Amino acid sequence: MIEPAHRRVLCHSRSGLHGIAYTEWGKPNAPRVALCVHGLTRQGRDFDPLAVALAQRGYRVICPDLAGRGQSDWLGDPDDYGLPQYISDMITVLARSGAAEIDWIGTSLGGLTGMHVAAMAKAPIRRMVMNDIGPFLPWQALSRISTYVGNMPKSLPSWPAAEAYFREVLAPYGSLGDAEWMHLAKHSLRQDADGRYRLLVDPAIRRSLRPVMFYNVSMWQQWDAIRCPVLVLRGEHSDLLSADLAQEMTQRGPPTRLVEFPGCGHAPALMDFRQIGTVISWLESQRN
Repeated sequence: MIEPAHRRVLCHSRSGLHGIAYTEWGKPNAPRVALCVHGLTRQGRDFDPLAVALAQRGYRVICPDLAGRGQSDWLGDPDDYGLPQYISDMITVLARSGAAEIDWIGTSLGGLTGMHVAAMAKAPIRRMVMNDIGPFLPWQALSRISTYVGNMPKSLPSWPAAEAYFREVLAPYGSLGDAEWMHLAKHSLRQDADGRYRLLVDPAIRRSLRPVMFYNVSMWQQWDAIRCPVLVLRGEHSDLLSADLAQEMTQRGPPTRLVEFPGCGHAPALMDFRQIGTVISWLESQRN
């Protein structure tokens, strides 16, 4: 059984220093390195099944928790939650890794962060997987997400209630087994002394959504600047990445392949054999 190493790195924000936690899988000297970055309210352990599969194929895999999520520190100033901070933190993680090149696998917010890094000159991203996200964000989906984040409970009374909560709010992930739901819940919670379960996410992350609830957000400039090959994954019922937008991404910007997964929305969980196999097969096809 492959087990991860648990590491931390200090990063900088306007209000001071904060720790970014990450799990690292595979051999430290592996020639290929993958960075897996999660979505808005999630954390790096979501990628455990994919990380194990990649490590078995000779990868070193780094799965960080964005600031305010998982085991990472919360930011001193809630206004710092946003893409500029996430980009800065992930560049620090990349610097700590020592890797000259990496493959970036990003779900939702993690994909947006990767898109901005890949658009920069001298970006170390060799290949990128964008999971159910694109360079145009419709306001209706952003409003839905903002409502969901604003309604996150402060605590849940029991483990069954906690697992039921994640089965409900993450239902767009698609049909997962009991083991997958337990895994998602287990790494998203802590049990306090009073016996209640609290989400490992800073409620203040909602601050970053306030300006974008009522208008679309376009980032085509960043998309068109990317030069590395990209695999775009889309959930069949996604409201954040429309079918038309996903097709447009294949017609401009970087060389792009599109794969749609049936039976899920925003976002495919990347936990079943078909989704994991799709990612690995594409990465292997781009080795030369």
